[in-house]
Amino acid sequence: MATESRHKQRPLRTLIVFFAVVAALFAIMALANTWTPKLGLDLRGGTTITLTARNTTGSGAVDQASLEQARTIIQQRVDSIGVGESEVAVVGNNQVTVSVPNVAPAQLQEMVGQTAQLYFRPVYAVEMAGPSTGGGLPLPPPEPRPTVAANPQPTTDEVLAWQPTERDLADFQAYECGQPFPDVPDQVLITCDRENVTKFLLYPAVIDGTMLTNASAGIPQASVNWIVQLSLNGEGATIFEKVTGALAQKPEPQNTFAIVLDGAVVTYPRLSGPIPGGQAQIEGNFTQQSATDLANVLKYGSLPLSFDLSEVSNVSPTLGGEQLRAGIIAGLIGIGLVLIYSVVYYRALSIVVIGSLALAAVLTYQIMVLLGEGMGFALNLPGIAGAIVAIGMTADSFIIFFERIRDEVREGRSLRTAIETGWIGSRKTILIADAVSLLSAVVLFALAIGSVKGFAFTLGLTTLIDIAIVFWFTKPLVTLLGRTKYFGEGRRFSGFEPEHMGAQRRSPIRRLRATAPQEV
Repeated sequence: MATESRHKQRPLRTLIVFFAVVAALFAIMALANTWTPKLGLDLRGGTTITLTARNTTGSGAVDQASLEQARTIIQQRVDSIGVGESEVAVVGNNQVTVSVPNVAPAQLQEMVGQTAQLYFRPVYAVEMAGPSTGGGLPLPPPEPRPTVAANPQPTTDEVLAWQPTERDLADFQAYECGQPFPDVPDQVLITCDRENVTKFLLYPAVIDGTMLTNASAGIPQASVNWIVQLSLNGEGATIFEKVTGALAQKPEPQNTFAIVLDGAVVTYPRLSGPIPGGQAQIEGNFTQQSATDLANVLKYGSLPLSFDLSEVSNVSPTLGGEQLRAGIIAGLIGIGLVLIYSVVYYRALSIVVIGSLALAAVLTYQIMVLLGEGMGFALNLPGIAGAIVAIGMTADSFIIFFERIRDEVREGRSLRTAIETGWIGSRKTILIADAVSLLSAVVLFALAIGSVKGFAFTLGLTTLIDIAIVFWFTKPLVTLLGRTKYFGEGRRFSGFEPEHMGAQRRSPIRRLRATAPQEV
């Protein structure tokens, strides 16, 4: 009871602290310069990509376990962009669809649509990209290059001893960025970087992406520049030490190795000596964004299958916008009915209801905006449904509290005493009801997939906000109102008049007005 007494004596301080928290959230929004929540794919629109899988050998049915593994890797890669409500799903026996809001189609294609296989290849020659220098008389079409890797694969020593043929050198001179060239691990590769600025003549691959266990971006101690750190498994570490030791002895540019993703050079760091232990770092003129992007590409770039980009489509937000308007109208009608009921039934006390609902809406909006900025949370239609459901939960909470106060008054207690004893009895019921809703939201979030998670998350969030509103706004405000003459003496239309609460037949209700206010 000592704790309860302290709360009763400090309702104004509780309200001040609560409004300070609301103001602080607005300040954080101002510092982040963000005032609107991120919208989900169904509200804002976004990009959907369909990828068709094929085995790296180019033939045979696609293994479903490999397809599921690829889906998981793509999901991780998409999540690393920092967006919410992304959906990566297996469709049929050989397709994966990727739906992501708030991301430009070009960025998504670069991230997942055109990345499939990761290889480390030593560099033989580098030139600035430009028009073909082949010239001369037209030649008969050359023999097509292999598109399937040989079995068994060449050893590391055989790769290091590789030398280009005259045809390789001629093709390199004639190559223009954008021309197709088969990316086969045991064959030469002629390609360009992603910007089509530099073209490369590359050795057969010595390391593939499956040997890469981790990659991360960071700034080492005593440094100010971003780097990318790599970790290789045991087999990769052994090969990497041997290859880096051999390449470091060669002249420029053959003392570099290229990291090739889906046939395009991502980067080609220079080597200064053998790198043992499978731990390496790539230095360069990285920004935080470029270092993080490269780390993500290395970390999530290795897929067990090859993918062809089958379809890219933008999702129109028109339908979602219409549904959003319908949902907002439904929510406003619901709020209006709750307010009308409150004004008719609770009279002037309805200001507590109006204030509680308004603050719940403000807090929910603030947190959604900040979560969208900080964690990529995207508001979708199911999320809006969860927020509308929260209106009923908040209404339940203050109805439980108010009706408990009425019961206490009918039993003959003074209004101030009824507010405190009614709160003690009602808060248990409120907490139990909110705990059930919160548990349902957690279970649904854990088991659901896709946009249903948005509903579960919003339901859980608004449940916690309802608890905060009831404890730190509704109860202190009712306590303060009970201390005023208008509400405390149960005057007309206050909502606490004895006749309105039905107390005159069961108790000496006159005591409500005659009894001087007392602290419990």
